[in-house]
Amino acid sequence: MRTRTGTHPHDDAPDTADAFRRLAALEPGPERDALRAEITEVWLPMAERLAGRFRNRGESYDDLRQVAALGLVKAVDRYDPELGNAFESYAVPTITGEIKRHFRDHMWTLHVPRRVQDLRNRVRAAVQELSQTVSGERPTVEQIAERAQLSEEDVKAGLEALESFTALSLDAEMTGTEGGYALTDTLGSPDAALDTVVDREAVRPRLAALPERERAILYMRFFGDMTQSRIAEELGISQMHVSRLISRCCGRMRSEILADAE
Repeated sequence: MRTRTGTHPHDDAPDTADAFRRLAALEPGPERDALRAEITEVWLPMAERLAGRFRNRGESYDDLRQVAALGLVKAVDRYDPELGNAFESYAVPTITGEIKRHFRDHMWTLHVPRRVQDLRNRVRAAVQELSQTVSGERPTVEQIAERAQLSEEDVKAGLEALESFTALSLDAEMTGTEGGYALTDTLGSPDAALDTVVDREAVRPRLAALPERERAILYMRFFGDMTQSRIAEELGISQMHVSRLISRCCGRMRSEILADAE
């Protein structure tokens, strides 16, 4: 194995194409295990460099290196040179995905049910496998469901869980709208009209028990928004009389409601 020279995303990327072809042709045994270990070792610097991208996120670099190494081993085991893609193009997303999965499994800010976490893992693995065969396109829900042997509803739940690692701050500004607004602006608040509903239901049977004229006066005053002088003119009585009737009716209903609440 030798290191590539010239411009390359990873300057120390080894040329392991022949080694992978030999690995694919070997039967399980000591010779294959030794070649597998040799391939893994020469690609370790790249894996550790990928782990370094996730520093300062609450996890130790040593742990991240171990996770990246595990992702590299998985990439070596799953890589198929017959597909024609360079190992690096498969290994990088595999290692990065393994590191992200580690964060999701160990550093969730929200509790996610174990079943949903399992769905997420199966969906993630299926997407990674399909990435080798669906060139340049994101696998569809139907394709993922077939590969992972899940229902499409379970795949959708798993895909949503992939995006649920961190909680969004209520002060986060929402994009895609003119002017922008904070997430907290979309949350509901206590509806003052609920108290009105409770009061109206409490008053309803008391209103029904009032004489017809008193009911009419209260309706005109509180629902028709009429002044006492206009009510008096409408009924042909004095404004003072209207005022006394309103006070008396309201006082009686208030006393009855308070008595029932005790």
